[in-house]
Amino acid sequence: MDYTQMTAPCGLDCFNCPMYLANKNEKLRNVIAERLNIPLKKAVCGGCRNENGTIAFLNMTEPCSVYKCSENRGINFCCDCSEFPCDHLHPYADKASQFPHNTKVFNLCLIKKMGLETWAKEKAKTVKDTYFKGKFKL
Repeated sequence: MDYTQMTAPCGLDCFNCPMYLANKNEKLRNVIAERLNIPLKKAVCGGCRNENGTIAFLNMTEPCSVYKCSENRGINFCCDCSEFPCDHLHPYADKASQFPHNTKVFNLCLIKKMGLETWAKEKAKTVKDTYFKGKFKL
């Protein structure tokens, strides 16, 4: 697995996303299409970098601002930027109340601390699982 290619510049782990996993799981694709009320062919995603920063199932035709910024700066991840964190990662920037994007800054900090491959193999799935299914504790 090429974790750089399959992790969005903002820190989202595309390789754990149901939309990406639906590429090889027809049952999951059917569930996604039904829940989101979208055509079956749109119930998949190739990952942020493979889709050039667009999200087909959201009818995005232009790359998101984070993707464009990382491309313009020539960096792989926002945490590699001297201006990290910035307003491109602010929760209001991408409707974090509607999507699981509020995990991205946390993921980016972990990528910086642990390294990409260690984060991807040891922590990324648990962050997502805790966010969606776990009990929060402080």
